[in-house]
Amino acid sequence: MASIQLKQITKTFDKHDVIKDLNLDIEDGKFTVLVGPSGCGKTTLLRMIAGLEVQTSGQIYVGGKDVSKVAPGQRGIAMVFQNYAIYPTMSVRENIEFGLKNNKVPKAERTELVEGIAETVGLSDYLDRKPSTLSGGQRQRVALARAMVKKPAVFLMDEPLSNLDAKLRVQMRIELIELHKKLGTTFVYVTHDQVEAMSMADKIVLMNKGEIQQEAPPEVMYHTPSNAFTAQFIGVPPMNISAMSDGFSFGFRPESASLSKEKLLGAFAAHGRIVTREMLGSETIYQLKTEHGSFMIKSIDDSFRVDDEVHIAVKQDKLHFFDARQKRIAPSEPAYEQSLDLLRGRRYG
Repeated sequence: MASIQLKQITKTFDKHDVIKDLNLDIEDGKFTVLVGPSGCGKTTLLRMIAGLEVQTSGQIYVGGKDVSKVAPGQRGIAMVFQNYAIYPTMSVRENIEFGLKNNKVPKAERTELVEGIAETVGLSDYLDRKPSTLSGGQRQRVALARAMVKKPAVFLMDEPLSNLDAKLRVQMRIELIELHKKLGTTFVYVTHDQVEAMSMADKIVLMNKGEIQQEAPPEVMYHTPSNAFTAQFIGVPPMNISAMSDGFSFGFRPESASLSKEKLLGAFAAHGRIVTREMLGSETIYQLKTEHGSFMIKSIDDSFRVDDEVHIAVKQDKLHFFDARQKRIAPSEPAYEQSLDLLRGRRYG
């Protein structure tokens, strides 16, 4: 196992800083997920940790050792790619032991290692089969096994589930969580899917335009977003955010609003009409159009219909306020009361 430290990392492509002066500590043995929209720099960051990209400036430490100029194969890191990168002409066994052969590990030791890893990832019955005869999930396990057999200090994973169908992705997420618990090794996982990030991570690192927006456990990031970008990236549907005056805005999670055909009281209340209704089984998502804008509401009550006139209300402790820089205002800050006053000064209902 090993921790990772990134110190003042900058990566420049064609005179453009993709990542600039980034600092990040990745804890030993934790499942850390780098998440963000396409082009935010998360994969570039992962490849620099692996040594597949060279940082323009800054230092990378793995297990306390400066590996900034160390070759990829000498960093104690294994990487699992989106496209699996397994050899189609080799059997599962040959794919897993390929690196061991290159490192001249004796045959008896190779066999023991391969069979042990195959059992861990559920491939014992497939060792003599070719990748073309396997499902997408099984091929992903081959890629994981080939990485695991090296006994790396760190696993890096670049959107490894993106080629799988939705049902299989859910299954593989569970398997990866269990695998991490079993190995106790540092996992760094890149995805653009915030559901993957929320369900798998010990800590999420949310990036945008080469900068870290917030790093926190999933529940902290969801309930206490540090800015409006985080608030709207994390959560399905995203947080409702509405502008007030002086550059301030307020927001609330779709499930934080009460919904009724009768008038409701709250720190924020509004009246409007349902314009869309999406039934998801245990929950229903409504889009509500009001004179103050549109809001998404998530409710366990599926009795409302399109064109119904309804009221919503949100309690004060479920409201979030953001300043002119889009930073979240904590309830302990003086600007919080100012934001409440701005909200009270608007006419709702």
